[in-house]
Amino acid sequence: MRAIRDYATGKPPMRIVVIGGTGLVGRQVVALLAARGHEAIAASRATGVDIVTGVGLHEVLRGAQVVIDASNSEAPYGESSYAFFSAGARHLLAAEAQAGVRHHVSISVVGTDRLRSSPYFRGKAAAEDMIRASGVPYTILHATQFYEFLLAIIEASGVAAQALRLSPAYIQPVASRDVAEALAQIACGRPLNATVELAGPERERLSVIVKRFLEDIESPYEVVVDAAEPYFGAVLEESSLVPCAAAQTCTVGFATWLHESEYARAHW
Repeated sequence: MRAIRDYATGKPPMRIVVIGGTGLVGRQVVALLAARGHEAIAASRATGVDIVTGVGLHEVLRGAQVVIDASNSEAPYGESSYAFFSAGARHLLAAEAQAGVRHHVSISVVGTDRLRSSPYFRGKAAAEDMIRASGVPYTILHATQFYEFLLAIIEASGVAAQALRLSPAYIQPVASRDVAEALAQIACGRPLNATVELAGPERERLSVIVKRFLEDIESPYEVVVDAAEPYFGAVLEESSLVPCAAAQTCTVGFATWLHESEYARAHW
């Protein structure tokens, strides 16, 4: 894996379109790029751009030098998530080629290539295959799970009698703001035509960190450790979700993130 470099921004401003630019990571990327003097365009269904159908893509990409794909499936379960990523990548890359985009930046997930039994991860992998074969210069960022994603993991887990069943596989979660900063850095630099990895500073078992989270927000759920419990449709090995040794490691740990998050002020 190639390391992420911190590129200087002493170059002419660019038009950078952020697909999913109104979402959790996308809106942070838009703000970071705008603060650096670039013309950062947030594109999503809320702004009339739909990558699944292709509606609005050609108009929003006109004159763009860089495209960041920070989109995500609304339903991370079942075949609809596969259809979202595969159709979205096909339409987006075709529109980029026609518009002469010089750098495609995509956010994906550490472990995507190990979890193809899950429609969600199989869709992510299919999109990455299309990116590599498209001819558009690219950089793919594989990030570990966001701290903000812990609630989605809880919602996706098997629940019975106030107990959550969770895999004991290791994860190394990261703050979404660190992911946004990495995407902004990548977009301001040259295409690597490679995949890079980004992770948080602490490696912990999925079942353990979710238990900590539930305790901190005083949730009534208990955690039951179950190695056979699927994670978005895939059964995990211990290292399925952790990065390689060459991954860039961020500094915001779980306790710091939680203290600064909206959940620190939640009342249950």
